[in-house]
Formats: sequence, structure tokens, C-alpha cells
Amino acid sequence: MKTLPKHKIINDPIYGFITIPSKLVFDLMEHKYFQRLRRISQMGFSYIVYPGAHHTRFHHALGAMFLMQKAVQVLKSKEVHISEKEEEALYVAILLHDIGHGPFSHAMENSIVENVSHEEISLLFMEDLNQKFNKQLTLAIQIFKDEHPRKFFHQLVSGQLDMDRLDYLKRDSFYTGVPEGTVNAQRLIAMLNVKNDELVVEEKGIYSVENFLVARRLMYWQVYLHKTGIVAEQLLVRVLKRAKQLSVMGVELPASQGLKFFLNNNINLSDFSEEVLDTFSKLDDYDIISAMKIWVGNDDFVLKNLSKMLLNRDLLKVKVKSEDFSLQKVNEKRIQLVEKYNISEEEASFFVFTGKLENQAYSMEKDTINLLKRNGKIIEVAKASDQLNLEALSKSVVKYYMCYPKNNKDSYQG
Repeated sequence: MKTLPKHKIINDPIYGFITIPSKLVFDLMEHKYFQRLRRISQMGFSYIVYPGAHHTRFHHALGAMFLMQKAVQVLKSKEVHISEKEEEALYVAILLHDIGHGPFSHAMENSIVENVSHEEISLLFMEDLNQKFNKQLTLAIQIFKDEHPRKFFHQLVSGQLDMDRLDYLKRDSFYTGVPEGTVNAQRLIAMLNVKNDELVVEEKGIYSVENFLVARRLMYWQVYLHKTGIVAEQLLVRVLKRAKQLSVMGVELPASQGLKFFLNNNINLSDFSEEVLDTFSKLDDYDIISAMKIWVGNDDFVLKNLSKMLLNRDLLKVKVKSEDFSLQKVNEKRIQLVEKYNISEEEASFFVFTGKLENQAYSMEKDTINLLKRNGKIIEVAKASDQLNLEALSKSVVKYYMCYPKNNKDSYQG
């Protein structure tokens, strides 16, 4: 790795000082594609529930890279061979793993681009940067795509015990003030090892793994799947969908140049040319907030009222239960809106809708977390656990929700 002429350090509230490991990493951080992550919230609209949750994807990417540095140090100390090129590739892969996120993180991929995931856009950004940086990202891309023969490289970037999850659990716990999500990331990393080129956890780290999986389950119910946060995200998805519908119909909506492009065009993965990718790179949270501040004055009943709800935190009511809601119940709520505001059933469907929440802390089906016993044998963590039934955490728990306007709600503007 080419080192920097002098140490570059960043002060992080979670880990303290983070040292930038190489010139390539520093130059990638300085690039406009990565700097955009300063303007993308890590947890979308979760700050509506947890006021402190204003941290960004930029924060998270740096934190995940810091943990990757610790993991590499630990593995090297245990005589796992990692070359300088491989080490730098790991740092680059984890640094850029979330670079494809759009405004408010997850809402974009469900609304104004056509079924394109942030992982796919991240890969497009990495490939574009690879051209700009004289093919220096080739190995990192291999690792990101799980095409490298040493499987543990990809597991460190994207697996059930990767640096991404270790950072976001600890970071999101800190910024939301939810202590149940606290994990001892560096203790877990200290227990990592490699056997047959696959990532394992030394047997004495089993309790740290159990704590990590329980923390993950609790954070999903308390934070990531919090019903108010879900309503806010769903409203944002619907704001963007409605804006796109109106734009396609020829309605001129005030918006930034980048947002206008995606509202006026149906973009799927095959449409992501270099020019489209560059336009996407100009989008961030501020485009959406600025647009909604103008859209509250629009003539369209749906667009103005949804925008107003989000900006003023005057959200829909949400009911959560273990069984799905009947179609009759949903239709009743929609008809009430149709009759009250003289709108169409399609318009009413933006305010009355259902969905489901799914929580699975651990999957036993693929890429399991394996323990390395003192006798050298490998055992899957759920089978080794005697303190908690980790198999229970591997079962997917599903809940259903219905969102609808609050009773006697007369503040919608016709």
C-alpha cells in the first residue's frame, strides 16, 4: 500500500481516532461520490422517532473500515497471510460497500428507480471509480462480488458477522440511545480466526456472538422496524411514487435537476450509463426535503398531503398484529376517505395500505457463523450454544401492519 506522506486521522465518537490507511483510501474518500454520503442519512427517517439518529452513511463507512483494520490486525497476528494488496482491497471494499445508497438510504430503491438495489448501484460506482483510479479497485470489486477464492475476504465485508453489521449495530445504538443494541465489536473481532479460508470465531467468543445476535434481534424490533419509523419510510416511498406518476402524466413539479431526471424517466439497471450514474450521484436527502417543502403547495391532493405529513411529523396511524389484515377492512378505510374528500380509490390507497415486518436475527441456511473449538473442530454456533437457544433467533418472525388516517382527521387539504 502507498502510505500517505503524513497520517490523516478522523475523530469518531464511537471509536476515537480513525487512521486513514493508504493514499488510495484517502483519495477515494475525497472523491465526490463518497463525499455525497455525508448527505445521506444512515437510518432514513428514524430521527422522527429517535431525535439523535442524524448520523450519515459517511460515518458508518468510516466506522466499518476502522473495524476492518482491527480485523486484519487480529488475523495477521494469528498468522493468517494477507498481502498488502489484499489488505488494501479489503479496506476499499468495506469503505465503498454502501456508496450506492440513495436519499434516505432505502426509500429510493423502492420508488423512483425500477427495482434496482443499492448493492447493484454500489457495484456500478465501484466499477466507475475503478476506471477513474487506473484499475486499482479490481481486487476490491472481486471481494465485493464474492469472486475471490479466499472466501473469508467477502465474509468480512458481507456476511452474518461482517464489519458492516458490527459497526451499524454499535453506531445506531449510540445515536438512537437504545442500549439493547450495544455490542462489543472489538471483543468479537479479537475472537476471529480463519480455517480453510473461511471465517470462524474461536470457541471462547461464543457469548459475544450470542450477545451480538440478541442485540440484532432487539434493534430490529425497537429501531429498524419501529412502527412509526416504518410509516415515515412508507410515506416517503409514496411521495416519490406519486411525484413520478404526476411527472409521467406531464405535470411539471419543482425539483432539483437530478430528482427531475429520475421522476421523468423509468430507470432500471440496464439504463445506468455513466451519465445516469453521475446524475444519481447528485441526489441526496436535501433534494427530497427541498422538493417536499415546495410540494406542500401543489394542487394534487395526494402529493401535498403526504409531503405535509412528513415535514410536520403528522403521520398516519399504524396498527400492528400477528395476522394479516382483511381486504374488507382495508377497503372500508379507503371508501371512507373517498367519500370524505371526493378522491379516487387509487388516491385513497396512498393513505390506506398494508405491509409486513420480518425479523430474522440469524440464518442457519447459508453462510452460518462457525466456532473453532480448541480441538480444531468446526461447529455451527447455534449447535454449540448452551446459554441461549440461538435456533429460536434463526426463525423468522413476521408481523403485519395497516396504515390509515387518524380518526376525525380534518387537516387534509382538498
